Amino acid sequence: MKVLSVVGNRPQFIKSAPLSFALREAGVDEIVLHTGQHYDAELSQVFFDELGLAEPAYRLDLHSADPAEMRPGILDALERERPDWTLVYGDTNTTLAGARAAVEDDVPVAHVEAGLRSGDLSMPEERNRIEVDGIAQLLFAPDERSRTTLEDEGATGRIEVVGDVMRDALDLFAPVARERSQVLERMRVEPGAYLVCTVHRQANVRPERLHRIVEGLNRLDEPVVFPAHPRTASLVSRLAPHVQVVPPIGYLDFGALASQARVIVTDSGGLQKEAYWYGVPCVTLRPSTEWVDTVVAGANVLVDDDPAAIERAVRDARMPVERPQLYGDGHAARHIAAALYPSRA
Repeated sequence: MKVLSVVGNRPQFIKSAPLSFALREAGVDEIVLHTGQHYDAELSQVFFDELGLAEPAYRLDLHSADPAEMRPGILDALERERPDWTLVYGDTNTTLAGARAAVEDDVPVAHVEAGLRSGDLSMPEERNRIEVDGIAQLLFAPDERSRTTLEDEGATGRIEVVGDVMRDALDLFAPVARERSQVLERMRVEPGAYLVCTVHRQANVRPERLHRIVEGLNRLDEPVVFPAHPRTASLVSRLAPHVQVVPPIGYLDFGALASQARVIVTDSGGLQKEAYWYGVPCVTLRPSTEWVDTVVAGANVLVDDDPAAIERAVRDARMPVERPQLYGDGHAARHIAAALYPSRA
C-alpha cells in the first residue's frame, strides 16, 4: 500500500510524526509532500530535523497559503505516485488543497482529525473542515462527539474513532523534550512561574484585535514568553517589559516550555489539547473552539480579545482536580494505520 501525506504547517508536521512511524511498522509506503505553507526554518525544517521525519519527496516551496497555488504541484505528485490514499491533516489550506486535488485525480481521501466543529463559519479553518469531511472517504475522528457530528451532517465516508495523533506525539516526544531542552534557562524563567503565549490565527493578527490582545498581556503581572510567528512579530508593538517576544522555537524546546508553564494563553487548537494533556490551564484567545471538551472539563477558558477577560482568566486559571481522559489513549496512529486496510480495521 502507498499513501501520499500532504503537510504544510507546524501542527501537521507534529501530527504526521507518530503516524509516519506507525505506517512504516504496518508496511505502508508513505510519500510526503510539503506544500511550503509554512516556510520559515523554525516553523518547517526544524520539525523534520527534530522529530526524525523522512525528508519530503516533494517540496513545493510555494511560500503561500493559497490552495489554488498548491493544486498543480499536488496533482503532479498524485499522477507520479498513484497512491492508494491521500492523507490530509487538520483544517488548514494545505488540508483543503490536498483533498481537492485528490478528488480531482480520483484518489481516495483520508482525513486525520475529522468531525471537529467550532460553530464559527467566519473562520476559514471551520469552512475547510466541513468541505474536507464532505469529500473524504475515510474519516478519522478523535472522539465520539466528532463521530456524532459527522453522522448528523450526513458524511458519506467511513468513520473511525481513533483518538488524537497529537496525543501520540506528546507521549513520544515530551520526555525527550524535558531531558534535552535548556529553554527555561535561556528564557530565564522558573518552572510554574511564567506564562506561554502564542498568537497566529488570521483573525487575531488584524491590528485592532492584536492591539487588544497585547493590552491584555500588558495587564498581567507574571513573566510571559511569547514565541511569535513572523507575521505576528512584525505587527506586535508596545509590549510591557514582562512580555518577552522571541522567534519561533523548535518543537522539543516548545514542549519543554509549555509543559512547565503556569498558564498557556493561545489561539491554537492543537495547543489547547496539549495544555490539557500537560496539566496546564489554558486561556484561549478566540470566541469559540473546536475542542469544546477542554472547556467543559474546566481546563480551558474562552476570552476572545477582551483585555479584562484575559487578565481575569489568567489570574484565576487552575486545572480541575479531576480530569477525564480526552481524545484517545495515545495509540491513534496505530489505529489509523490499521484502518487504511479495511480487512485489518
